[in-house]
Amino acid sequence: MANPNIVNVASTYGTTWVQAVGTSATAIVSNAAASGTVVKVESLYVGNIDASASYFITVDLYRSSTAYNILYRVAIPAGAGLDVISKAIFLMEGDSLRLTADTASKLQAVASGEVFA
Repeated sequence: MANPNIVNVASTYGTTWVQAVGTSATAIVSNAAASGTVVKVESLYVGNIDASASYFITVDLYRSSTAYNILYRVAIPAGAGLDVISKAIFLMEGDSLRLTADTASKLQAVASGEVFA
């Protein structure tokens, strides 16, 4: 992992990522191996779009073939949202931030941050 020094980067891009959360762990944000970038995830919100039932969310940081749970099966009530990340985390080369729901098509996620290249 040869991550760039974020003080001396050539470019910084603000971005927003979105995802309809499924039942398999799927990255909402990824930083490819050997990308030469660092990704700063500043926020992650997950909303339950169902009006009558709670659904569970799992969020992990995937690094070197290992999932490190940030949240594990946390219930989001009907019609509610959850502020998952309110303090920035950095994704180094090869890292992904993944989401998994217990039921497909009931949870939606929005993340925002910056890419340093």
